Amino acid sequence: MERAVELAVKNVQEGGQPYGAVIVKDGKIVAEGVNTLHKTFDVSGHAELLAIRELQQEIKSDDLSAYTMYASGRPCEMCQTAMYFAGLTDIYYCQTLEEAIEAGFPEDSCMTKEDLEHLQQSMKQLPLDNDMTNPLKLWAHLHLE
Repeated sequence: MERAVELAVKNVQEGGQPYGAVIVKDGKIVAEGVNTLHKTFDVSGHAELLAIRELQQEIKSDDLSAYTMYASGRPCEMCQTAMYFAGLTDIYYCQTLEEAIEAGFPEDSCMTKEDLEHLQQSMKQLPLDNDMTNPLKLWAHLHLE
């Protein structure tokens, strides 16, 4: 956790946001990241996601169930979802959403249940009708036969 906080402090000193994350296995740091939104203008440039990407590329696997995540701040829903799909279950953080809000982050820094429901209601399906251009059917054909 000390390294995650150290990364967050350094990122602030360099003009970034106060978030750092490290992934650990067997007591050793194997990946780390800091928020890079201010540099990349990429909303997915969160410390946790960058650490996950770094490790998955290195080990050539999407299964991180044997690893532990340490984040300087409470991971947002996007990062939590990525951790879920990566198999991370040991996740620790220091600072709360309330502390982030007190420091000046907007109150809507994390999604509410209502936000998620609104987003789901705003999505509309455009079904595919041609089997030749249906990626799911193509994938099933290639992987299930």
